[in-house]
Amino acid sequence: MAERETVRITGVHALSALGRGADALLAGVLAGTPAFAPVRRFDTAGRRVTVAATLPEVGTLAEELADTVDRACRAAALDRTHRAGAALFLAAHGGPHALPAPDGGDAGPEVPALAGHLVRRCGLGDRARVYTTACVSASTAVADAATLIGRGDLDRVVVAAGYLVEPDQFALFDAGRALAADGAVRPFSAGRQGLLLGDGVVAVVLESARAAARRGAPTLATVAGWGRAGDAYHPCQPHPQGHGLARAVEAALRRAGLPGTAVGYVNANATGTPYSDVSEAAALVRVFGAAAGRIPVSSTKAVHGHALEASGLLELVVTVLALGHGKLPVNAGWLGPDESCPLDVVTDAPRPAATAHALTLNAAFGGANTALLVGAP
Repeated sequence: MAERETVRITGVHALSALGRGADALLAGVLAGTPAFAPVRRFDTAGRRVTVAATLPEVGTLAEELADTVDRACRAAALDRTHRAGAALFLAAHGGPHALPAPDGGDAGPEVPALAGHLVRRCGLGDRARVYTTACVSASTAVADAATLIGRGDLDRVVVAAGYLVEPDQFALFDAGRALAADGAVRPFSAGRQGLLLGDGVVAVVLESARAAARRGAPTLATVAGWGRAGDAYHPCQPHPQGHGLARAVEAALRRAGLPGTAVGYVNANATGTPYSDVSEAAALVRVFGAAAGRIPVSSTKAVHGHALEASGLLELVVTVLALGHGKLPVNAGWLGPDESCPLDVVTDAPRPAATAHALTLNAAFGGANTALLVGAP
């Protein structure tokens, strides 16, 4: 069934190393000052890299997610009845750190148990899904929620995602030499050395236009289109020509019924790794042709770090806030252009956001790619 309902974003909340709340996130990405600092949360002795973007005072992932979901629901003005009718789609990394505090609830695998905990704590409906598909977990959850809302299966979905920098993933990325040894993330830039991890706990309320209108809900933006595609190329590397990501972008544009000329900003996946940034640039050129060099692009991972499963939702919120505020965030860490990335990268200072539509892109190990197309309300 084709989608027939406009999908609206009516509430958001986010935690990152830039602070708590949407205002702190927006101020941080517009300031363009990277939040990377020595890790104090756990011992990094013997590690090649010892920095990440972490918020100094945080609770457990379960506590922070519950607070974030509650605040997003309040931002959307959801009362108890409206919350009870909302599904929860949760994207999170598994492992011991994901377990909620015992409350007499469900036992079982960590992330499903965490979802059950959040449903009970925040008064949501009993329809829940979990996503553990690496760095496209949250963006995949948004695409699924938008599909179900768009075709009338659901009125309202709370999409939540969380990652707090912890020792296991930090050690894996460090051992794999994926982390930037110079302590900076430099997307699309000459001299880039890799990614750095960062905290991200985010929640977004998605609603059908009719459901939002019935209760006079605020609208921050619309999810105009979404697309997903796989590379089937390599377990860890994207296709060098960005075939999968290009198909995801094309699918998002088709679903929205918009030409490429409608896109006035791209919040890129770009992690600052040599191979993947070139692939993403190739994907944009493949979709937009020569116009790719005239569309403003930035990756805010250069400021808040890579939040793994939560990245897609954190960057969706950044994109929504940037459009609403009328300013495009800076691509920090810039040393100079790379001829393999012929893009109009936003450097030095934020630019005016002279557009009604923006893309936010994500990619993951295994060749998974997502594109979300955001529209002004």
